[in-house]
Amino acid sequence: MKNFWTFLFILICNFAFSQKTMQGQVIDFDTTVPIAFAKINYNNKTIISDWEGKFSIDVKDDKKPIIFKYKGYYDKTHYFTEGAKFLIIKMVNDNTMKEKEIYSENEVNLIVKKIIDNKYKNQPEKVFKSFEYKNYEHLLVTANPDSISSKIDTTYKKSIFGRKKIVLDSTNYKLKKLVENQHIYQTEKVNLIQFNDQGTKETVLASRMAGFKKPLYEYLGLNLVSYSLYENQLDILEIPVRNPLSTYGRKLFVFKLIDTVKIDNRTVYRIYFQPKKLNSDKLRGLLFVDAENFGIAKAFYRIYGIININATFTFNYMKEHRIWFPEKRKFTVVKGNNSEDLKIFGGTIKFNSSLEGIKKDASDQLYLKLESTPYDVKINEPVSFKMPSIKIDVPEASMTKPDSYWKPIRKDTLDVRRIRTYTNLDSLSVSENIEQKLLFGRKIINGYLPVSIIDVDLKTLFKYNNYEGFRLGIGGVTNNKLSEQYKISGYVAFGFKDEKFKYGITPSYLLNKETNTWVNASYVDDLSEIGQIQFATQARRFKIYDPRPINISTFYNHKTFSGFIESQYIPKTTSYFGISRSEVLPLFDYAFAPNDRLYQNFNLTTAQFAIQWNPFSGYMQTSTGRLEIEKRFPKFSLQLTKSFNNIIGSDFDFTKVDFKIIHEIPYLSGQNTAFLLQSGYAVGDTPLTHLYSIAPNNLNRETLFQRITFAGKNSFETMFFNEFFSSKYVSFHVKHTFNKVKVAYKIKPLISVVTRMAWGNMDNRESHLGFEYKTMERGFFESGVEANQIFKGFGLTFFMRYGPNALPKFEDNFALKLSYVLDLGF
Repeated sequence: MKNFWTFLFILICNFAFSQKTMQGQVIDFDTTVPIAFAKINYNNKTIISDWEGKFSIDVKDDKKPIIFKYKGYYDKTHYFTEGAKFLIIKMVNDNTMKEKEIYSENEVNLIVKKIIDNKYKNQPEKVFKSFEYKNYEHLLVTANPDSISSKIDTTYKKSIFGRKKIVLDSTNYKLKKLVENQHIYQTEKVNLIQFNDQGTKETVLASRMAGFKKPLYEYLGLNLVSYSLYENQLDILEIPVRNPLSTYGRKLFVFKLIDTVKIDNRTVYRIYFQPKKLNSDKLRGLLFVDAENFGIAKAFYRIYGIININATFTFNYMKEHRIWFPEKRKFTVVKGNNSEDLKIFGGTIKFNSSLEGIKKDASDQLYLKLESTPYDVKINEPVSFKMPSIKIDVPEASMTKPDSYWKPIRKDTLDVRRIRTYTNLDSLSVSENIEQKLLFGRKIINGYLPVSIIDVDLKTLFKYNNYEGFRLGIGGVTNNKLSEQYKISGYVAFGFKDEKFKYGITPSYLLNKETNTWVNASYVDDLSEIGQIQFATQARRFKIYDPRPINISTFYNHKTFSGFIESQYIPKTTSYFGISRSEVLPLFDYAFAPNDRLYQNFNLTTAQFAIQWNPFSGYMQTSTGRLEIEKRFPKFSLQLTKSFNNIIGSDFDFTKVDFKIIHEIPYLSGQNTAFLLQSGYAVGDTPLTHLYSIAPNNLNRETLFQRITFAGKNSFETMFFNEFFSSKYVSFHVKHTFNKVKVAYKIKPLISVVTRMAWGNMDNRESHLGFEYKTMERGFFESGVEANQIFKGFGLTFFMRYGPNALPKFEDNFALKLSYVLDLGF
């Protein structure tokens, strides 16, 4: 009997030690995207990887192959690897299948159709007349201390003379000690979400941000992930993403029915979805769908690429309303398959890849995590709010809630690192004056240097053009330290070539703080480029240099008195109305002869109305005014200018209408496509100074290298200065910007491809004397490539002119330009 038990023990031990477990993840070789539900064959048995491509398999015989299969990929054969804790199985695309689409099975296709058809029964905004709830939201940047090595590394760096020197790198050690004690960064807020027949409104009830006495408004408006899963587009990192449950979702995604499970004692389908196109690096996920009402009970969304995003949505079933209502959102951002940093809150934070088993740098172990939890839910009770067009309202009182307010609200009482984060970062903010530095940075990025009660206007300090030569000046505007009710802006400059002073002054008074309504008066004695197109509502853009005027010699002097009002009173708009009186003197060989009367200088009395409308943007109402927190496209600008004859000595009667549409499509990969459609129409006796030259930016010189200058923004790089003029025109610009391309160490240019075109003609051409130009009835076309930020902000652009207005000399159709992009890090 004793021998029997001994034999049995040896047999069991032998069996136990001979059976080994292999764990791993199946991913795409090129994109590193996990391959969901791949078939794994071993020893005449088949298992399936989960929806994240992960698997666990028991191996008895090391010599037998493990075969991985997935439609659209070559089979992958692997053998057990001794000592490997976690294996990454990389499968290669079958090029013969690469362009083919995968289609959903009929059964799951019908279920998805019912989800879409039953939205009106399951989406709270469609079911309820009104609802409201409070929402606690906590965001942090942190890392798992266990993922970071405390080892102090020794690295070798080359000196200027090529000699190797030893450098001790304690970054890992310091970071590990920091995250053991606290999180890197954190913020939290409580907001009230309200819905009625006017729409949805968010009111911030309380907020705080570690290191800041008052939270940044940009954070309060940050929308990292959508609240609802039923809209046609989902917001992820403030970028619209196509929703698989939209009306066109079944055309873009393939769905797979996995099984059925129970949630809240209700049967739900578990459905996996991914893009139809193989090798498409976009949204994937797992849906839990109620088998009775086809509402979403739970959802997991994933995006793998430049950044890796994990989003989890859970819902609570309301029996009395037979609907799944939001219960919690979790959102995590980690670094993907790129070497660039992900920027947020004006700083730079590094995030690591979510694939297991890959060694990363310590800073790459950081991740961003957002959690939001609704509570105090009220259904179909009376709900009212003001200004439905304003998406978020931030009362001043929400900024100063005491610690006692947060204790009963905070959901995670076990995380002791949270309290330490607030204490340590608050002290760090005081010692290093972080808050003031960030406010300083905001002004710098808009072109102002704060000095006591005055913000110095950096744009006025230095300029150069062919008429004035070097132009030095000083200007600025008073800030809130002097007064919040009024401000005075002004400047003075001197041109060393024309030896004349130019100046301007504009006192302003604040009529309404909430709508940012200012009434202004102004006097200017200065130069302006002829034929330029300016919208009064156009946002100020700061440049250290303005490249186009450097090579311009055709200006006009104007002495202008004006009064104008700027306001955001109309929701989602910025509007301008002004009246001005100008004395205009062309500073080039030109005379205007309407109705056989000759003018070499003239007076204009004009009224101007301009409006910019951003219908798809989201706005926040704060104590200091309205902020555009969600910059969505398209955006529309309209400007009407009317000159009156014989009013305060005005010489001409003309009307101008200018229109512009800007549209941008951002992608989660970091790429961007931008469109600009712009047109203008002038009718009546309009002098050439106030017509359209459509932003040319090329020198009329003999060789390509003699024409090298700085490239402009939305300017025609192959069009010569003063080559074309129009009284009516239309132009169209398309630009696609790719991700940075690593060419060499620290050389990572930002590549863009650009196409521009324009058409125009000129009425009453015989009235403009002494000035030769062409018109564009047949159209003007150019295309090119921009390689920006090659080194220290400098880059190169190359453009080619073609079409009916191509020049006879082949070389003259090309333009090579320098570019410069200033990155202040904000």
